[in-house]
Amino acid sequence: MPKGYVIGRIDVIDPEKYAAYVPLATAAMKAHGGTVLTRGGLYEALEGPSRARNVIVEFPSLAAATAYFHSPEYTLARDARAGAAHVEIVAVEGV
Repeated sequence: MPKGYVIGRIDVIDPEKYAAYVPLATAAMKAHGGTVLTRGGLYEALEGPSRARNVIVEFPSLAAATAYFHSPEYTLARDARAGAAHVEIVAVEGV
């Protein structure tokens, strides 16, 4: 079965509020079998608009990735992050 990936592109606008989100999101990822492949760090925009923070989380499957995103644990994290960042998140199936 192909793995699933959650890819987030983020511009933090309220660092203090965003800091409250990170441990909640991390706990939700772990609870749903997620492994962080990259979170922040250096990047180079190669084409098109970029965001300052990029996150890739690997899950056992696309179903597990979407279950994580819609879970009560991650809903709590998203609520904590509300208004703290401009965020784009997609879930994709691996090959």
